Amino acid sequence: MDLPIKQVPKKRFLPPTDQGLRMLVDRAPQAEAFAGRIMEKLRPPLARLYLARRRLATTGVVVLTAWLFLHVMFAANGMVIYRQKLGEYRSLQKEISALQKENDQYASQVKALQTDPKMIEKEAREQLHYARPGEIVYVSPAPAPRPAPVTNSARK
Repeated sequence: MDLPIKQVPKKRFLPPTDQGLRMLVDRAPQAEAFAGRIMEKLRPPLARLYLARRRLATTGVVVLTAWLFLHVMFAANGMVIYRQKLGEYRSLQKEISALQKENDQYASQVKALQTDPKMIEKEAREQLHYARPGEIVYVSPAPAPRPAPVTNSARK
């Protein structure tokens, strides 16, 4: 299927170059006058700003320093949080070392129960209440249960 394409006429959207330059040259005095008026209006505030530049710079440095101090001290990763995390880290290290010691004790106890006959006999006597022939085992009776305290909430 062939579509017929019409010839698009050439149109110029921009004026010719020499005409644009002529317009620019013709309006240059008006632009200079406008810029002069703006500069005259801005001259007093700019002069005051120029005279106050040291104060502004000093104020800017002070504000920046204060912001940096607050950021370093109290931000999400600041010194206050760092100290808290350091304390948590130390307490967790102590807890890890205590658990490691306990784990080592249990490991040595398991190893002894696997290899040492005296340890096996001791555990059998204590936990299972085994005895050798001719021995008498005394077991203390369990304590009597305490009665539950009577409260007003139980009545309701």
